[in-house]
Amino acid sequence: MNEPDSGLSGRIIGAAIRVHEALGPGFLESVYEEALGIELTAQGIKFQRQLPVPIQYRGQVVGEHRLDLLVEGMVVVELKAVIGFDPVHYATVRSYLKATNCTVGLLIDFAAATVQVKRVGREWHSRAE
Repeated sequence: MNEPDSGLSGRIIGAAIRVHEALGPGFLESVYEEALGIELTAQGIKFQRQLPVPIQYRGQVVGEHRLDLLVEGMVVVELKAVIGFDPVHYATVRSYLKATNCTVGLLIDFAAATVQVKRVGREWHSRAE
C-alpha cells in the first residue's frame, strides 16, 4: 500500500493554489493540468500525467482509465473545472485509489473564485471480492 508522506498533499495543494492565483477560473481542465504539471516540476515533485491504469474484475483486465495525475506514486489527483463537486466525483476518486492501491486522493476544482480542494480517502471494504 502506498502511504503519502505528511507534507506531500499540502505541497500539491499549494501548487494548485499558485496555479489558480495565476490563471484564475474559466479555463478547461486540460489547461490547469498542464499548468499544475509545470508548477510541480518547478518544485521538484515527481508525477505522472494521464497515467493509464488497468481496471480489473476477478483478476482480469476489463478496461483502462487514465489518471489526471499520480504524484510521487502515492497521491491520486483528479482535476475539475466545474462549479461544485458532485458525489460521483468522490466515488470516482475512490475507485482510482482502489485501482492504484493508493490511500489518499485530492479532488481539485479550479472553476470557482478560489480553488476548491477535497481530500478523499480509500474505502477499505468491498462488497464482492
